[in-house]
Amino acid sequence: MDIYLLDWANLLLRWLHVITVIAWIGASFYFVWLDNHLVKPTADDLKAKGVDGELWAVHGGGFYNPQKYLVAPANLPKDLHWFYWESYWTWMSGFALFVVLYLFNASQMLIDTRVHAWGAPWQAVLAALGFLVVGTAVYDIACRTLGRTRDGAIGHDGRVMAVVAVFVVAATWLACQLFAGRAAFLLIGATLATMMTANVAHWIIPGQKKVIAQMRAGQKPDPIHGQRGKQRSVHNTYFGLPVLIAMLSNHYGMLHQHPHNWVVLCVLMAAGVAIRVFFVKRHKGVNSWGAVVLALALLAGLIVWMSPRPQPAAAAAAEPVTLAQVQAIAAQRCLACHAGEAAQKGVRLDSAEGLAAHKAQIHQQVVVQRAMPLNNATGLTEDERALIGRWTLQP
Repeated sequence: MDIYLLDWANLLLRWLHVITVIAWIGASFYFVWLDNHLVKPTADDLKAKGVDGELWAVHGGGFYNPQKYLVAPANLPKDLHWFYWESYWTWMSGFALFVVLYLFNASQMLIDTRVHAWGAPWQAVLAALGFLVVGTAVYDIACRTLGRTRDGAIGHDGRVMAVVAVFVVAATWLACQLFAGRAAFLLIGATLATMMTANVAHWIIPGQKKVIAQMRAGQKPDPIHGQRGKQRSVHNTYFGLPVLIAMLSNHYGMLHQHPHNWVVLCVLMAAGVAIRVFFVKRHKGVNSWGAVVLALALLAGLIVWMSPRPQPAAAAAAEPVTLAQVQAIAAQRCLACHAGEAAQKGVRLDSAEGLAAHKAQIHQQVVVQRAMPLNNATGLTEDERALIGRWTLQP
């Protein structure tokens, strides 16, 4: 029953997380697009109201005319829609999923003794949480100290992002030296996502609330709040695709089990940044095809570099693998999860018929994706994996 309820918690939390991610990233992408498509108003009444940019759009059978004020309208409406719960629920649901799947099962999901032998699971748990805290602190300090010009204005985002890039590469390398590959990939994505949510919770929304409070009190709003919020919002849009690829890639064993998995993840995230650069500039009317070429080159280079090497002639000419050999491996490495009525995902490998019926899945999950055994918890050797691969390819 515990496993049954855990599967339901996994499903429902993952569903909630995906829904809130779509809502948050979708809203973020929309507002970046909107900001880059606003045009200066020509009507005198709009200028008099303080409108700095407007846009006419058509969607769903209706016309829309969003307007952006330089600071805020003179007469602030009573009801305002806030965009922050999408961010908060994305982080909360993601963290809950991380706790249920990884922290509560640290010995199986977080720890790989072949990578690092932790003295106790709680040490790995604390270290994982430390990534979230340290990453957010490093980014925030970089913004506070480097994200300003000499006159104190908000600027020099290039310096901030350079520090973030160096930190992310170093953190990715370190995570891949301390945790199971799948957990390391997830942890880097979670670290970036924590930075993003902290931006919303501690800078963007509080800054907007301060502006509103000043206006309601009849004071002139301090523009620094809007500048800070804009800075952090722009950073978030570039973090988005790297977070998504880090979260998605941890489902592919060929990526997180690669000997240089930290390089794999860094290249994927760099491609994500390049793709986002293209779209942001495209929204501004600039065709930055160089960013597209860079992203495609990074991905193509990664695919070529990681491609499986041709099987040696000696191995190809080896004697056929017998079913008995595969059954012996399965009994030692697979049946803890794939035997009896409680077999994970209904995949039973405790009989000759079961092995034969799932031959294609075994090839994909064990040989190609290298996703099974999960985190290689049962210690499947490379020779055993190769033997299974030869068996799955036999007629």
